[in-house]
Amino acid sequence: MRTVVFDLDGTLADTSGDLIAAANVCFAHMGARDLLDPVADAGVALRGGRAMLRLGMTRLGRAEDTAEIDRHYPILLEAYADAIAVHTTLYPGAMTAVDRLSGDGYRVAICTNKPERLACMLMERLGVLDAFAALTGADTLAVRKPDPEHLRETVRRAGGDPVRSLLVGDTATDRDTARAAGVPSVLVGFGPNGGSVADLGPEAIIGHYDELRDVVTRLIG
Repeated sequence: MRTVVFDLDGTLADTSGDLIAAANVCFAHMGARDLLDPVADAGVALRGGRAMLRLGMTRLGRAEDTAEIDRHYPILLEAYADAIAVHTTLYPGAMTAVDRLSGDGYRVAICTNKPERLACMLMERLGVLDAFAALTGADTLAVRKPDPEHLRETVRRAGGDPVRSLLVGDTATDRDTARAAGVPSVLVGFGPNGGSVADLGPEAIIGHYDELRDVVTRLIG
């Protein structure tokens, strides 16, 4: 069974606004103002909670204060869970593309480095969780992207064959994961990281989800 696996943040959905809001809750706890901007810092938001906290601490002149970053990471996760779908939106055409692939007989799944509980919560709030045959997060397995086993196990849980799969993502982590698994990567040319994905050398880049169906057919049949 052929399988198309999607990253979540920055690929299926623009989650940066809610992630940055959660990070700014942490900085408020430290007695600081909002240190991250939802537009200018969208790219770092999609690299995860610790990356956002690290950037904010750098702006406070405390870049080496890893203890404070570790202390606030669980606070960030809870703040994010409390307001997980306020600003988040699915990218245009994303679910139409997913539905078309499913209709064509592909398995579709999500492989994300967001904690599984939060990923499932978000997709449920957006009303699209049931469209995917499997979802694995950063803590589902003992490994996570870019370890290829994260991708392979996601495909297996979706009922597919890891050899006949590809990964749709937006970062070097996604490209590296697919490459390590020996399968193609398709990177999205929209979103905060879109301007730099060509430098990563994926097998394909899409500028809109309308293009995905033909790309998938070309790469895995």
